[in-house]
Amino acid sequence: MKTILTTGSNGLLGQKITEKVLLEGRVNLIATSVGVNRFPVKERYEYAEMDILNPEQVKEVIEKYRPDSVIHTAAMTNVDTCEVNKELCHRLNVDAVGTLLSICEEKNIQLIHLSTDFVFDGLDGPYKEDDAVNPVSYYGKSKVLAEELIKNSNANCAILRTILVYGISNDMSRSNIVLWAKRALEKASPINVVNDQWRMPTLAEDLAEACLLAVEKDAKGIYHISGKDYMSIADLVRKVAGYWELDDSFINEISSASLNQAAKRPVKTGFVLDKAIKDLGYNPHSFEEGLLILKQQMDKAN
Repeated sequence: MKTILTTGSNGLLGQKITEKVLLEGRVNLIATSVGVNRFPVKERYEYAEMDILNPEQVKEVIEKYRPDSVIHTAAMTNVDTCEVNKELCHRLNVDAVGTLLSICEEKNIQLIHLSTDFVFDGLDGPYKEDDAVNPVSYYGKSKVLAEELIKNSNANCAILRTILVYGISNDMSRSNIVLWAKRALEKASPINVVNDQWRMPTLAEDLAEACLLAVEKDAKGIYHISGKDYMSIADLVRKVAGYWELDDSFINEISSASLNQAAKRPVKTGFVLDKAIKDLGYNPHSFEEGLLILKQQMDKAN
């Protein structure tokens, strides 16, 4: 059985990988993150504190556990914060990848790196893996720079690009669009939602499964991983309202330009999933199925 080490294990994807490993036992797990372990179950896997901005600590932890694969989920993903604080964004999204790459190359460890649809300009989606990148934000640029580091290294790597990940986990530090919309509409709070951006939202469980499939298949190269349904952000929020029978009259559709955000967003992304389906056996849920899974988890938690 392979041993994997995850970075950012306290985040949504990191917790979903832990959950899946404990449920299915397909690999041995070393979970790492900054600070204490926020996952509720503490048995049947190892946890180590690891700051990806501390190269010495990263090397020490990886050398101690000698994993077969590192799944790198930790990143700075707030697009506007990345635009405002480019230096920190570069350190977290580019320099940290360089650190992991050099260690993985030296130790012959597979690196699975999470990337984003924001590497594209959104003028010609949905995209295939070999379509030209052209980011419109610094967040997207940082992810392109990380991808270039990987492509220029001799390490055994797979890049999994994803889109608008949603789900719920324990003690979440960040929300996501589905939870945000549901909670706001439950409070009957008016919300502004853009109607001129299109995405393929990704259930966190599906992305966690893709990560494990990439380990098991010893994947190399770029794979596009998302949900299967293509929709505008406004349609997404309306589907959330409809699913939980919430009043959608509180949804105010606006254009992206009127938001005055620090970072520009691509208009139409979306992915062609054929390669991941064929090579990895990836089989994502529909958005409706994803909302059902989310509802069941919330009901159980309550």
